[in-house]
This record gives sequence, C-alpha cells and structure tokens, in this order.
Amino acid sequence: MFLDEAEVDVKAGNGGNGIVAFRREKFVPRGGPAGGNGGKGGDVIFVADEGVNTLHAFRFTKRYEAARGGHGGGSNKRGKDGADLRVVVPAGTIVREAAGGAVLGDLVAHGQELVVAKGGRGGRGNAAFKSPTQQAPRYAEKGEPGEERRLALELRLLADVGIIGLPNAGKSTLLSRISAARPRIADYPFTTLVPNLGVAEIGDDALVFADIPGLIEGASEGAGLGDQFLRHVERTRLLVHLVDGSAADPKGDFAIINGELAAFSASLADRPQIVVVTKTDLPATQERLAGLKTALRAASGGAAVRSISGLTGEGVGDLLYAVLDLYERLPPVEAPEEELPVLRPLEADEDAFDVSRIDDGEYRVTGVRVERAAAMTDWGNDAAIARFQRILEAIGVTEALREAGVGEGDAVAIGDYQLEWYD
Repeated sequence: MFLDEAEVDVKAGNGGNGIVAFRREKFVPRGGPAGGNGGKGGDVIFVADEGVNTLHAFRFTKRYEAARGGHGGGSNKRGKDGADLRVVVPAGTIVREAAGGAVLGDLVAHGQELVVAKGGRGGRGNAAFKSPTQQAPRYAEKGEPGEERRLALELRLLADVGIIGLPNAGKSTLLSRISAARPRIADYPFTTLVPNLGVAEIGDDALVFADIPGLIEGASEGAGLGDQFLRHVERTRLLVHLVDGSAADPKGDFAIINGELAAFSASLADRPQIVVVTKTDLPATQERLAGLKTALRAASGGAAVRSISGLTGEGVGDLLYAVLDLYERLPPVEAPEEELPVLRPLEADEDAFDVSRIDDGEYRVTGVRVERAAAMTDWGNDAAIARFQRILEAIGVTEALREAGVGEGDAVAIGDYQLEWYD
C-alpha cells in the first residue's frame, strides 16, 4: 500500500541514574565516594533509504522508543550508553513537528540521517560531587529524561520527470510503455489512485518518471486528492504534460492543469514542460492534430508540442530523447529554504525561567535548567533535595517565587513534580 503521510511518536532513551557508593577496600577505613555516572540514553534517528518508497511501515507502528542508559556502578563504574534507535524512512521524507509544522529536516539522500529525539544524559554519581567542603556526598542524580515529541512525516517522491495531465490522458499508458512499471490501466478516469514510479532507459542514460494521478479542476484545493499528489512533482526537474487529443476541449484541459499547478505552487507554474498530444492512433485526434498543436504551442508560450500514441508506441522514442535533452540542460530544482536539512538547536538561555500564578496558592515554574534539575533529583534523598533547593536559589527561582507572592503551604509545580513551599 502506498502511504505518503504519517504521524508518529518518538521517545529517546532516559539517561541512567548515578549512584551513591563509597570505597570499601580493606585497610581503607575512610574510603571516599565512588559512585559512578549513568550512561547516556539512546537517540532516535531517522535514516533515508532510497529502496523504500512509501510510509506504509508507519501505518501500524506509531511509537518508537530508544533504549535508556545503564545505571552507574560502584568503584566509579560508568553505566553503559543506551543503544540508538535507527528508523528507516523513504528518501524524500520531510520531518515536521506535528504541532505547528516546524521543519526538522528533509531527508533526500540515501543514508542521510536526522536525530529527531536526543537521549538524556546520565545522572552523576556521588563521586562527581566531592569537593574540599564536601568530602562524602550522599546523593546522586537521576538520569535526564530523553526527548519526546510527536512528528508528522510527509513523503515527496524523488523523480526526475513528472507526468501530468487530466485523468485518462494516457499517463499510466506512457509509463508502462517506457519503463517496467505496471500501473493499473483502464479506459475510465481515476484508474490510477496512487503515484507510480518507473525508470526509463534512454540510450546509456536513465531517468525516473512519476505518474501523478488525481489532477482535475480544483486539485490544488483537494478535489480528486490532487493536493496530496501535486507535492510529488515539486522535486522534479521538468514536467511532461499530456493532453488527450480526442477530448472535447484539449486546449481547455491544458489550461486547467496549468491553473492548478499555479494555484498549488508558484515554482510549479514556472517548471519547464514538454507538451504532448496523446492518442494519435485515433482518427478523431488525427483530424485535428495540426490545429491542436498550433493552439497548444500558442497557449504554452511557443514551446514545441509533440504527439504520441501510447498504444502503438508511435513518437514515444523521440519524446524520450527530447526529455533527456531538456533535462540535461536544466539545473537541479532547489528545495525551499525552510526544507533544507536542519536540526534546530536549543536557542533559549538554559538558566532562563518563568514563574506564573495559576490560581490562589498554586504556582508553576518553567525553564530548561530548573525542569531538568527537578527531573534528575532523587526525591527520596534529603541531601539531593537540599541540593535542588540550592540550585533554585542560585538561578533566582526562590526569590522570584517570593516576589510573586508564594506563601507557606502553597503548591509549586516544576516539570512533572508538584512541590509544597516552606520558607
């Protein structure tokens, strides 16, 4: 089944916990702290594979989770890093945040990788907190939670040439004639329900052609699923525009498709086209062919208009060489700037925070460092809790809460934790 859109949840691995441990060798009565750090959690990584051409695998598997890091050990032993999870996606997949649509990356090259969720760092063992004033710390950090997000995946087929035209114009017939692709062919509209790819060998060269279905009037607004399929020609270098020579109004059909291209994307409207009149084996087409070519040449701004019969193969060979000649003279299509492969770094100041009053006696503190500190605190350890309070004081959260009016017994939420204020 062809599937070109999907939404998935990804969760990177949590970091392993640091531990509290002390040296216990014989003849070392006052052994120092020796608790090791936890290992890093695994990343979730999308990997482009040109051998995959559908997002069908994401129809059934909706959540991907990497392994967590191992916990630290005694004698300063560091926990094992969690294994990264590599998820194969088709080359041509755009990865976006499901909420808001921000582009995280555009995977177009075989083997290209994109980290979509970073694993949490391992918590530090008590050995990391030893200092001249604290010789025997009795607390350690929990591992940092791994990133978790919901992603929207959108596939845009990677083809050199797009075959466009109204339903029943002969797109699938042409694709089956020039390649080993075997799309469904019948004498009625909407026979083809999904895009099809085929590789055409032209002398010593080869080009990938895409048969784009669903293009009718209103396609750019969703009629005939056209808005879902038009994006598959955005990466093509040129378009082969088929016009049914036996139709009632071939010139009008030509204008409809061009209008939908322009409505969908300004770049598509300017994409070079080779205009082709099809079904020249029919007497009705032969009778009007000369006048039709003249009319389409004028409508296309003076471009040469070719004619073929997909049934007999007449004119197909010449068309392929014309396509190759034009293709080699055109520059590659540049992706829109927002779709360049990019992994957006965290730009905010980690120490920055915000204190908001939710209700009487309820406050929430948000911020990168303060929320991470809360997640990595061992709330069953009094020494760890005291350290967390020192962090709040150091970055100014304690004073900001007082200024906001927090009082004895009020609830203060930080990340996933609900705390009670005592001054």
